[in-house]
Amino acid sequence: MTTESTAQPAASRKKSVRPVKSKRTKAEARLGWWLAGPAFFIMIAVIFYPLMQALWDSLFSYRLTAPDDREFVGLSNYLTILTDSVWWSGFAVTVLITVVTVAVELVLGFALALVMHKAITSTRGFVRTVILVPYGIVTVVSAYAWYYMFSIDSGYMNNWMGWVPGVDSDLNWFAQAGSALTVIMLSEIWKTTPFISLLLLAGLAQVPEELSEAAAVDGATWRQRLWKVILPNMKAAIMVAVLFRALDAFRIFDAVFIMTNGDYGTEVLSLLAYRTSIVRLEIGLGSAVSVLLFLCVALLAFIAVKVFKVDLARGQGGKS
Repeated sequence: MTTESTAQPAASRKKSVRPVKSKRTKAEARLGWWLAGPAFFIMIAVIFYPLMQALWDSLFSYRLTAPDDREFVGLSNYLTILTDSVWWSGFAVTVLITVVTVAVELVLGFALALVMHKAITSTRGFVRTVILVPYGIVTVVSAYAWYYMFSIDSGYMNNWMGWVPGVDSDLNWFAQAGSALTVIMLSEIWKTTPFISLLLLAGLAQVPEELSEAAAVDGATWRQRLWKVILPNMKAAIMVAVLFRALDAFRIFDAVFIMTNGDYGTEVLSLLAYRTSIVRLEIGLGSAVSVLLFLCVALLAFIAVKVFKVDLARGQGGKS
């Protein structure tokens, strides 16, 4: 009994001991900090001040047109926002756009990544360039292009889609939430799918061909190789693609502002913060909206990292 009880803690102590880093590992880590450290600290400084200023302003009832009437109200601004249906409506629309665009872009991006990965050497550069063209277009320009495509005055999509039931030359796509959000999401998907495909292509290139070939020799179908070999080895790339794109989609502003300006039930959280701070000049309430938006984005990033459980340093999944 005594021997076993003393042996177990000893074994647990051995497992908890961290491996000793070699001089080369320490030198590489030190070099990494020297190279990335200055940019990292500058980025923290640039982000920290506006964030703290917004957090401080959110505690006041402060309107820019009446700076002398500034009054400390504590968390009252947050209570006002979180009990207002406008916030929750914008939150629902933002989540809908984020979920739909990320899901569709992952599927299409993976298909494009396969095309770019399997393209023959002589045409590979051309194929990748053509696929990446939409991502090189400025977001505002892309949003205006899609707006004019579906506009009732200058658009041509009503004539092209005349065979679809309910679509005629008098259909105003931006006069109702369903059709307006559809066009907004299509514009986002068209523009940013190449970005997702580029990230997934990098992950696809890291999958050893030997594993897929060995699975094929063992009789695995293409679908089985996809789910059992390819996707598990692309877990790190998929996590990065989902994280980057979800954070970007959750902060969508340009397309909504240009196409509908938030009317007809299409207002998102970024547009709500803009209207509150810039249009109405309610700095206190607008800062509170911005802080809540930041917290939502931070929570989204935390959830993505926890769900995928990926060690980015090794590119592999962690322990469950």
